[in-house]
Amino acid sequence: MNAAAYVAEIVRGGIQSIAKGQMEAGRSLGLSRKTTMKKIILPQAFKMMLPSFINQFVITLKDTSILSVIGLVELTQTGRIIIARTYQSGSMWLIVGFIYVVIIMILTKLSQRIEKELVY
Repeated sequence: MNAAAYVAEIVRGGIQSIAKGQMEAGRSLGLSRKTTMKKIILPQAFKMMLPSFINQFVITLKDTSILSVIGLVELTQTGRIIIARTYQSGSMWLIVGFIYVVIIMILTKLSQRIEKELVY
C-alpha cells in the first residue's frame, strides 16, 4: 500500500506539473476533456513521471524482495535453503548480497538509459 501511495502521488504530481494552458489549448481546439488528457496532457506528464517511476521501482526492489516479480527465484529464500543444507551462512549471504547489488546496478543503468532516451 505504501508503494501504491507513492505511485499515486507520482501520477498526481506529473499531471499537475503540466501547465493549465495545455488543457485550455486542447479544449479550445474542440477536443473533449478525455481526449485532451489522453493526447496532450498524459504524454507530457509521462515524460515527467518516468524518472520517479523508475526510482520508485528500484526503491521497492531494495526494500522488499520482489525479485520473484522479475522472474527470478526469490534469492533470500533460496539462500536460506542452501544455508540449511550446507551450514555456510557467511559466504551464502555474501553471494546473495552480491547478486542483489548486481541486479540493482543493472536496473539503475537501464533506467538511466531509458530516461536519457525518453525524457531528453
